[in-house]
Amino acid sequence: MAYPSAPNSAFDAVLFDMDGTVLTSIAAAERVWTQWAHRHGLDVDAFLPTIHGKRAIDTIRDSGVRGIDPEAEAAAILETEIDDVADIEPIAGAAGFLAGLPHGRWTIVTSAPRRLAERRIEAAGLPLPDKLVAGDDVTRGKPAPDAFKLGAERLGVAASRCLIFEDAIAGIQAAEAVGASVVVISALHSAAADTAHPSIPNYHGVTCETLGDGQLRVHLPENSGDSASKAATGTGTR
Repeated sequence: MAYPSAPNSAFDAVLFDMDGTVLTSIAAAERVWTQWAHRHGLDVDAFLPTIHGKRAIDTIRDSGVRGIDPEAEAAAILETEIDDVADIEPIAGAAGFLAGLPHGRWTIVTSAPRRLAERRIEAAGLPLPDKLVAGDDVTRGKPAPDAFKLGAERLGVAASRCLIFEDAIAGIQAAEAVGASVVVISALHSAAADTAHPSIPNYHGVTCETLGDGQLRVHLPENSGDSASKAATGTGTR
């Protein structure tokens, strides 16, 4: 599927992934998962890149470790991650950008369980959206499209009419699956920036304009990955 540049696209709502997109919990998450990988004899360097953008239970199921209960393992990891919120910080400029978005027109759609998501959002000093979608709200996690579909539904809009900020390959694939427009945050996952979507390191210089008909237009810095347009690209008709 092609995702052509569509300058001046307008959107009904904005959806954000959490880890690596509006905040960084990489250090905390990798501390926990490194311990888990060591316990189960995994190659840590090969394993760690697989944890990003996915639910813990899906990471465990895909790890190749046999003879374990994925639900019990995921529950234990959750408790450890809730206890470890050291080094969690907002992505640069995220707090200001979120604060400037119209109420009820954005939310966070994360693969993390709700308790962990709320804990990390609080630790990063970011606003907690009313319509948060967490990993335990869906049966199929990213890269399946279910979470983004639910996020859009909770905001009362079509997912294809949303702009989605993501950082991980699994999340980008989920956003593409719903036909949404995507902006890649490359601060922590440079490999994910190698897509057809515009890429920015953080939210410095990103602004949102509310148009006369109520639609949203998000403007990216001049030096974003898609230099052809200051506005976010899109697949919609506007």
